[in-house]
Amino acid sequence: MASEQITTSEYIRHHLTNLTFGQNPDGTWGLAHSAQEAAEMGFMAIHLDTMFWSFLTGILFCWLFRVAAKRASADTPTGFQNFVESIIEFVDSQVRDSFHGRSELIAPLALTIFVWVFLMNLLDLVPIDWVPEAAKVAGIHYMRIVPSADINAPIGMAIGVFFLVLYYNLKIKGVVGFTKEMTLHPFGKWALPFNLLLETVTLIAKHVSLAMRLFGNLYAAELIFVLIAGLLPFWAQWTLHLPWAIFHILVVPLQAFIFMVLTIVYLSMAHETDEH
Repeated sequence: MASEQITTSEYIRHHLTNLTFGQNPDGTWGLAHSAQEAAEMGFMAIHLDTMFWSFLTGILFCWLFRVAAKRASADTPTGFQNFVESIIEFVDSQVRDSFHGRSELIAPLALTIFVWVFLMNLLDLVPIDWVPEAAKVAGIHYMRIVPSADINAPIGMAIGVFFLVLYYNLKIKGVVGFTKEMTLHPFGKWALPFNLLLETVTLIAKHVSLAMRLFGNLYAAELIFVLIAGLLPFWAQWTLHLPWAIFHILVVPLQAFIFMVLTIVYLSMAHETDEH
């Protein structure tokens, strides 16, 4: 619920500002105390809330699957074990359908991406004021809890996928094979400079869109929740919050699924050895 002491625009700006630590224009380091200070820090800054919730959801993922593995039983499987096994089987089927190379990394990577991104997205269903207000009580002025709604987290994951794609391209095809793919496709050796430019832009654009798709959907969802809370009185918020949250339940797993499938597809393409 928006505070009565601040305007609607201040409320919205507050909820869309990360807890930022970085270098101030005067050279000192510290926490930003306003959205303007956070913006002035520029590249020399880190979003502490994004890092905290990313690590927390990652640790939660590892802990849940470790518990399931330790309690696994072929004789009397529990409901939680069945649930975890269904996720693993689902991801494994997607890898078998989309990945045409041979690698022991792809299936665990796909599982990690799907569950981790799902958990990060799921935080968007937490009522918009609960965590920021609790943080205020602890003396923390800013707190955004959805890492995937911060462009830095999706970009960071997309960069990781990009370097994996480069690594497997060089490993499977070799320097010569990868160079040929980048310079001779799609118009042959007579258009080599244009081919290189086109393939480089295509390679980079794939991973930029991978990040922007996840960020755009989650940021838009978070923004709508904030707008509803900032513009409507508390008694009227649930009339819009509830249907939007129900619809967002579909967005949360869908965006995790898309990020996972595209990662599998890009890595599968890196394993293809057919020369053009």
